[in-house]
Amino acid sequence: MKTVLYCRVSTTEQTLDHQQTQAEKAGFVFDRVVADHGVSGVNVKMRDRPEGRRLFDMLRDGDILVVRWVDRLGRNYADVTETIREFMAQGVVIKTVINGLTFDGSTKDPMQMAVRDAMIAFMAASAQAQAEALKIAQKAGIEHAKAEAAQRTKVYRGRKPSFDRKTLARVIEMLAEDAGVTAIADETGLTRQTVMRIRSDPAAADKNLSEWGL
Repeated sequence: MKTVLYCRVSTTEQTLDHQQTQAEKAGFVFDRVVADHGVSGVNVKMRDRPEGRRLFDMLRDGDILVVRWVDRLGRNYADVTETIREFMAQGVVIKTVINGLTFDGSTKDPMQMAVRDAMIAFMAASAQAQAEALKIAQKAGIEHAKAEAAQRTKVYRGRKPSFDRKTLARVIEMLAEDAGVTAIADETGLTRQTVMRIRSDPAAADKNLSEWGL
């Protein structure tokens, strides 16, 4: 009989060490540690993981599989429940570090089986629900950040110019010819205030057009 710890993190930036440390502090002693690093528990089934799939050949009747919590097995309800039931059918006992739960397929009492299966279903569903909630929260956070960035950009750009590049070029041309503000405004259709702003800083007017993609 052997005891195996299975660890998993979904991104390469995360570390696995804390899962083993937490299990050891809870009193578990392992013969072997199997770990998947940077593997999603939502999209990648246990049998499709580089290390996780080895458990199906490694574990035998009477062996103990330890996980920090059910979500380390996965965050897909169907995959998690199927994986646990398959291990139990092989005689493998599954234990969680958090809450100290034990899933044992050896019991034949119908009430105990019902409670066990209900707990498995609840925990697997919770794992998937947490993943979906996190995904929604991340999406909302990204959309909020984009909206704030767009608002900041809009504020930075200021008011959209009332002229295009062709009109700006004509204003600058007429200014070079010493045309008056009123004459320029009459020809271009711009207000006198706009013509005066262009006259005072033509480079800023050109930059404003660029910021608005005009």
